[in-house]
Amino acid sequence: MKQIRILFTFLLVVGLHFACYAQSGTKDQKSPYKYKTPSWDGIGKVYMGREISHIMGFAGKDWLERDSREEEEGVSLAIKNLPITSSSAVADIGAGSGYYTFRIAPLVPDGKVYAVDVQDAAVNFLKRRSEELGFENVVPVKGSATSPNLPSNTIDLAIFVDVYHELEFPEEMLQNLRNSLKPDGKILLIEYRGEDPTVPIKPLHKMTVRQARKELEANGFELIENGQFLKIQHFLVFQKKD
Repeated sequence: MKQIRILFTFLLVVGLHFACYAQSGTKDQKSPYKYKTPSWDGIGKVYMGREISHIMGFAGKDWLERDSREEEEGVSLAIKNLPITSSSAVADIGAGSGYYTFRIAPLVPDGKVYAVDVQDAAVNFLKRRSEELGFENVVPVKGSATSPNLPSNTIDLAIFVDVYHELEFPEEMLQNLRNSLKPDGKILLIEYRGEDPTVPIKPLHKMTVRQARKELEANGFELIENGQFLKIQHFLVFQKKD
């Protein structure tokens, strides 16, 4: 009798194991993500053929604020070409130290800049820094891995500056962001050029135009501008498809 009970328990455990495995398999089949052994600097999670990179922690903010950044990237030129007006609501997603946030804020005196980051250290820094600089139109926001946590139908332009390739859940982020954009709202990706092996950036921290279009178009956006004026980065503007 005892042996029968042990056998029954064993079969029950095995049955539950395979049931969970089957459910997990079904879920994985529906998921837009695939998984692999992580490559160097990758998390092993793949979206539409692209392995997602590790994020750069807020501890790297000194690199974001380096004196050579303007010369290397032409930041002023990127900001000059932003599709904004003085009353635009801009979301700087993955704002980090606010390098772009605090350069955009004076250009939208009648609008707002939502400085979004998932790291508490970054959000707290952005709050302190906006107060120090006197920017009342800067609104620091704690985002999540799946959402920028922004109000619906509010944003004119959302920018990802060397950030999109790090999103752990790009599909969920794009869908939630889509809800926050106005009907004519736009997304700007500034990404190091993945087509150019001479750009001295780790491969998973670069993107090609082809891959960016593939992912954004699958989520209801179309490329409306491919700026060719930055030194080592793409300047890709997307808008909601009709």
